[in-house]
Amino acid sequence: MSATAGCLRDIMETDIMDYMHVDHPYNEKEIWKMKHATPARIGIGHCGPRYTTEAELRFLASHAAANDAVYNEVPEETVRKLGVFEVQTKCANKNEMLLRPDWGRIFLPEAQKTISENCVHHPQVQIYFGDGLCSPSIEANIPDLFPTIKMGLEDKGITVGTPFFVRYCRVNTARTIGPLLDAQVTCVLIGERPGLLTSESMSAYIAYNARPDMLESEYTVVSNISRHGIPPVEAAAHIVDLISQILEKKKSGVEFASAS
Repeated sequence: MSATAGCLRDIMETDIMDYMHVDHPYNEKEIWKMKHATPARIGIGHCGPRYTTEAELRFLASHAAANDAVYNEVPEETVRKLGVFEVQTKCANKNEMLLRPDWGRIFLPEAQKTISENCVHHPQVQIYFGDGLCSPSIEANIPDLFPTIKMGLEDKGITVGTPFFVRYCRVNTARTIGPLLDAQVTCVLIGERPGLLTSESMSAYIAYNARPDMLESEYTVVSNISRHGIPPVEAAAHIVDLISQILEKKKSGVEFASAS
């Protein structure tokens, strides 16, 4: 008897956009067109007024993956593979980060000293990585995303600072990092709140002249970076173009959009 005998197949091996369970559809071609145009859960079938068992199990599995993405830690091995140093916000653990988002924006003096001592000062662009609300996004996206951004910016003659990883990170850590390193543009690549489609999604929050009193509206954002959304290499090219324009216009966020 094989080792897998008696085991159920892994229903999550099939992408939701490639899964369809409608008996005798009136227009199967149109259903597939809709499914390949959106990750929404359409064409998943039903049994009376209820979902099919497989559709329900898929929903529960996706929901569990989303929960894990929020609560799990980025492994230290992942940080080592990226070749960057690590600092931590004021939060002592993931629960504190979720319950006290204000602490996830603050660095204690020792962490600020570590950043200052290990990073190049006065870069045109400072990029760093944060776990945010989606820990798997770091391993899934950064290996392709960051090197492509760095190479694209340097090809344009733009200096890029020393990358690092922030554990228990919120977006507004940029308000400290920007002035601490005297960066013209600060860009945090951070895990974004997961949904039922992907537990690996990331966003880039880009700010010109980041400072403690900056407004939320001063961020320019590229969201949904993942293999299910904007692929990391494609997102990197877009981010390079945005940062180049932000440096030229000397503004980001709403003001940048208005000037474009």
